Amino acid sequence: MLTLPANVRLFLANGPTDFRKGFNGLAAMVENEFGMTTLSGHVFVFLNRRANQVRLLFWDRDGLCLVAKRLEVGTFRRIRREGITTPQAEIGAAELVLLLEGIDVPSMRQRKRYVGDGKNDKSGQEKCIS
Repeated sequence: MLTLPANVRLFLANGPTDFRKGFNGLAAMVENEFGMTTLSGHVFVFLNRRANQVRLLFWDRDGLCLVAKRLEVGTFRRIRREGITTPQAEIGAAELVLLLEGIDVPSMRQRKRYVGDGKNDKSGQEKCIS
């Protein structure tokens, strides 16, 4: 079971990643290509070219942590976002769990939910995702 704090954001690399890279290579990719810092506490998710391996890179209090999973059979499904031109896409924790479990995300539909921005919205209008 994967549990993440509510303030942690997840970023998935859009393209395949060379898995010969370790801690330093993936951290450099986050900083140079994504324009982010690994010290932010966010989780960065990478898939290899064959999509049978996934790696999660994140900062854990006093150092980088790298979690890896390799499938013996099958592949992970890449999550595609329309109109995204950046080298990474933000995903939700539920999408990460579905990706790791091999559930086909595009064939599923999420029902409308309230999305708060962490601030008190004085307009009284609800923000929903569909």
